[in-house]
Amino acid sequence: MMALKETPSQTVGPYFAYGLCPQQYDFDFKSLFTPEMAGRQTPGEHITLIGRVIDGDGKPVFDAMLEFSQVDANGQYPASRAQVAENGFRGFARVGTGTDPEQRFVVRTVKPGREQADEAPHINVIVMMRGMLTHTFTRIYFDDEAAANSADPVLAAVPEARRGTLVARRSEQAGSIVYHFDICMQGERETVFFDL
Repeated sequence: MMALKETPSQTVGPYFAYGLCPQQYDFDFKSLFTPEMAGRQTPGEHITLIGRVIDGDGKPVFDAMLEFSQVDANGQYPASRAQVAENGFRGFARVGTGTDPEQRFVVRTVKPGREQADEAPHINVIVMMRGMLTHTFTRIYFDDEAAANSADPVLAAVPEARRGTLVARRSEQAGSIVYHFDICMQGERETVFFDL
């Protein structure tokens, strides 16, 4: 029996995940971007970012698509294709949550430096999922950057009680550095989203 593949939704959700992450969903097209932001040769502290998109009922969203962008360990975005080919740092990743058994996103990168002198290291995130007519913007900060976080002007603009929704937790797993960060779309622990 032939397995039927998903069709586009009228919302931003599944359609973009299937269309923009085709290899992840076993379509015969090459993905322009993958969950790998940095190659093995990229200078800096290599990290893995793992998390889930959680809906208002506390359940993981199986058809979200996320885009991540960041500077490298020196605070710079890639300036050319030649630079990307040389050091392996792309500064951009795209991943859907639909193929991971736990509906997670897993992104491999290097820990970013400071983009501006007064900003803490962070990763920018765009979330698209079912039921949403437009995407949302958020940021990921790091719990081991307490001093930089306390001086960051964007984080300072967020009410103190909600700042924790923007901070990833560091751990080590099998000798690798992992940061855990769940994005809650609604509820008591709703992630802070920015109006850009």
